Amino acid sequence: VQFQINHLGDDLEEGDVILSNHPSAGGSHLPDLTAITPVFRKGVSRAVFFVASRGHHADIGGITPGSMPPHSKSLQEEGAVFISFKLVKDGVFQEEAVTEALMAPAQIPGSSGTRNLHDNLSDLRAQVAANQRGIQLVNELIDVYGLEVVQAYMFHIQNNAEIAVKEMLREFARRCSRQADGLLEVESEDHMDDGTPIRLKVKINEAEGTAVFDFTGTGPEVFGNCNAPRAITLSALIYCLRCMVGQDIPLNQGCLAPVKIIVPRESILDPSAGAAVVGGNVLTSQRVVDVIFKAFEVCAASQGCMNNITFGNDRVGYYETVAGGSGAGPRWNGRGGVHTHMTNTRITDPEILEKRYPVVLKRFELNRGSGGKGRHHGGDGVIRELLFRDRVVLSVLTERRAFRPYGLNGGKPGARGLNLLVREDGRTINLGAKTSVAVGAGDIFLLHTPGGGGWGQAEDVMEKREVLPGSANQKSGVTFVERGSVFEYKQTQESA
Repeated sequence: VQFQINHLGDDLEEGDVILSNHPSAGGSHLPDLTAITPVFRKGVSRAVFFVASRGHHADIGGITPGSMPPHSKSLQEEGAVFISFKLVKDGVFQEEAVTEALMAPAQIPGSSGTRNLHDNLSDLRAQVAANQRGIQLVNELIDVYGLEVVQAYMFHIQNNAEIAVKEMLREFARRCSRQADGLLEVESEDHMDDGTPIRLKVKINEAEGTAVFDFTGTGPEVFGNCNAPRAITLSALIYCLRCMVGQDIPLNQGCLAPVKIIVPRESILDPSAGAAVVGGNVLTSQRVVDVIFKAFEVCAASQGCMNNITFGNDRVGYYETVAGGSGAGPRWNGRGGVHTHMTNTRITDPEILEKRYPVVLKRFELNRGSGGKGRHHGGDGVIRELLFRDRVVLSVLTERRAFRPYGLNGGKPGARGLNLLVREDGRTINLGAKTSVAVGAGDIFLLHTPGGGGWGQAEDVMEKREVLPGSANQKSGVTFVERGSVFEYKQTQESA
C-alpha cells in the first residue's frame, strides 16, 4: 500500500482498484495477488484510508503448473507480474486487460500463461468485493465517530504497539548480562539447505527500549528462488516481535518503530528486482524466524519449511502445504503435525482432494519420534503418501532436508524432511529438496516433513509435575502465558 501511495500520487480516483504482486512493490511472491482500494470521503480530496486483500492464486502462469517452480532462476519464470495495475477503473472491472496480463507469461520460452483463468477472474472479483465490504465498515465507523477520531485511534494502535515492543526489549535486556555501556548484544546464525548463511546480530538499548537488527554477513542473492524480498524479511521480524510481546496487539507498523533494521542490498534477504523469489516467501522467511527466535532463546526451531507440493497438467492444478513439528520451549513440548510461523494454511479434505484431482491419499499420519529429544521434546513431523492416477508434473519446493531444525539449551535437533518418489515398477527415488518431475498412474509420492527441535537436556528432568498456564520457570525467570487463537479455541471447546 505504501508503495502505491508513493508511486501513483494523485492518480487514484474513487472507483479504482489497484492490483500488485511485484516484490519491489511490497509483494511476497507472484501467486500472492494484492487488491488495493482507496477510501474516499466527501469533502476530502485525497484517500483517507486504504483497504487491501491478498490472496494466493493456485496458478498465474510460469514454467510449472501451480506457479511454484522449484528451479526458477528469474522472476519472469514464476508467472504474471503486476506492479501497479488498475484492476478496476472508474468502477469497471478490466477483464480484458487483466486476462491479457495473466496470459502474458506464455510469451516466454518454456513458460505458460495462467492455466486456470476462470478461477483467477472469480477470485479477483471476490477480492474486489471483500475490499468493498471493508470500505463499507470503515465508512460506518467514520459515520459514528468522525474521521478525526477514527484516524487518531489508528495512531493510538500504532503507539500502543511501539510501547509493547519497547517493554519487551527492556525486559529481555534486564534478564541478560549487559555490556559496560548498558547495551546488550546477542547474535545467531542458521543456514539454508544450500549452505547460504542467515546471520543476525541484535543490539538492545535497555534505557531507550530500542534495538538494531543487523543481518550483515548474510549470504548473497542466490541463483535460484529462495531469495526473500525485503518486505518478507520485515514481515518475519514483525511476526517475531508480536510473538515475543507479552500481550495481544494488532498487526501494524508501530511494531517496527523502536527497531532499526540493517539488511545488505542484493543479499538473499533483499535481492535485486529481477531475482526469483517464489521460495523466499515460503522457505527463507522461516529461516529468518528461526534465527530471530534463536537469538532471543525463545524456543527451539520448528520444522522451518512449508513443504510446498504442487502437481498438475493441462486440465488441473493443485497446491498444498504440509504440516510438521513445532519447536519445544522452556515450559512446553512442541506440537506434532501443525503449521508453524508462516505456514498458516489448512490442507484440503481427503474427500475433496480425491474427488477433484487424479490422486488417492494413501497415508497421512504423524511420524512418531521425528521430534527432537530433550527436557521438553519437539513436535513430530508427518508422513503423507499420494498415489497418482494420471500423468501430471509433480513439483516439490522444500527446506530442512540437509540441516536439521535446531534444539536449544541442550535439546536435540528435529529430524530432517525427506521427499521420495516410488515408481510403479518399485524403484524408490530421493527427489531432493527442490525439483519437478513427470509422474504417471501408479507412481507414489512419499513425503516426510521435519520435526521440531527439543529444549533442554533430557537428564535435567527432575519430577513430573503439572505446569499451569502463567506459572513461572524458577530456573530461567521466564513466564509463559498461554494465549492466542489456538488457546482461545481450546478454551471454547473445553467450556462447551
